[in-house]
Amino acid sequence: MKTENAEATVAPFAGIPAKVKIAYIDHLKILTTILVVLHHSFITYGAPGGWYYQQKTHLLAAQFPMTIFVATNQSFFMGFFFFLSALFIGSSYRKKGTGKFLLDRLKRLFVPLLFYSFVLSPVMNYIVWRYGHGGHSSFTNYVAGYNDWIDFGVMWFVAALLLFNFIYLLYKWIWPAVPIKVSWPGNRSLLLAGVILGLVSFAVRLMFPTGWELSPVGFQLGYFPQYIVFFIFGIVASNNKWMEDFSLKQGKTMAWMARGMVLLILPAIFVWFLVEKFPSNNFNGGWNPVSLIYSLWEQITGVMICAALLCIAKFKWNNDTPLLKKMSADAFGVYVFHPLVLIVFAVLLKDWGVDPALKLLVLAPCGVIGAFLFSGLLRKIPGVKNFL
Repeated sequence: MKTENAEATVAPFAGIPAKVKIAYIDHLKILTTILVVLHHSFITYGAPGGWYYQQKTHLLAAQFPMTIFVATNQSFFMGFFFFLSALFIGSSYRKKGTGKFLLDRLKRLFVPLLFYSFVLSPVMNYIVWRYGHGGHSSFTNYVAGYNDWIDFGVMWFVAALLLFNFIYLLYKWIWPAVPIKVSWPGNRSLLLAGVILGLVSFAVRLMFPTGWELSPVGFQLGYFPQYIVFFIFGIVASNNKWMEDFSLKQGKTMAWMARGMVLLILPAIFVWFLVEKFPSNNFNGGWNPVSLIYSLWEQITGVMICAALLCIAKFKWNNDTPLLKKMSADAFGVYVFHPLVLIVFAVLLKDWGVDPALKLLVLAPCGVIGAFLFSGLLRKIPGVKNFL
């Protein structure tokens, strides 16, 4: 997605080559990128989670659907990014070889990571401090006392992806010709995978509850079991041609089951949590029934949604258009710069005298549209396409 050629159009955030255009993978990348922008828009105005600038609503009627939305997103969307990013790593490695593959990853991942940490993060934090919270200082004076230079923010994903690529290279060096033969799983196997992932996530969160971050890279290790497994699944899917076995019937089945998990089971979990008056941090982890049940719900739902999207998109979303091609090419820029766009719009809306929940109705569409437009403009600058 870093350039406008075929390498860009099939691989989320990796610039991975492929001989055959798979349009629906691009469209899933666009969808997931939009969800990232919406996710942080919701957190700005009421959903749980940390963000650069927030004005939280106190209306329960607004907080509840916001929480449902971000919980559903969190169940799958970042793991799905890792899966999509890993799909074409094998073909890229075989084409480029170790040296060129590594240099390509450093250019396409490490350079944007450095830019975000050393340039974009100080600018965004200054905007929040100066215009969001009424600080009084010039940018020069602010930077002179700035201490958070290693601040990956949303680019923790890029840092993790770079780390996973390094581990993949190590694996290929140690076991260069050991393919993993696995067939595309059926519905029962997918559900079993979700249960196992849920149990592993519960166990990991005994030590690393969600919200706890590995400083300074920002890794929330409580979510990493899914990220690691989905990245591996992406490589296995490519090696075993899973995409040829996706069926529309299975996708529809998974979609209906996911709807039940989101619209029925998740609200029931929240109601049970409120009725029993469990401590608020039980969702984050620990030896308690809320953490266990929520971890199982999260991972089972995430597997269902990812399987549904892959299977349905293959048959329903594989038609390309110039607009979708443009959005796909700009998607990585959207991921990198959407925090800046959201912060600017949120600060502009700061003094609007309405409940923050209503501000979300403005911020969400403006954030998505503004981020894509901004990314598109940036990529017109000579040389920028090599990195975005």
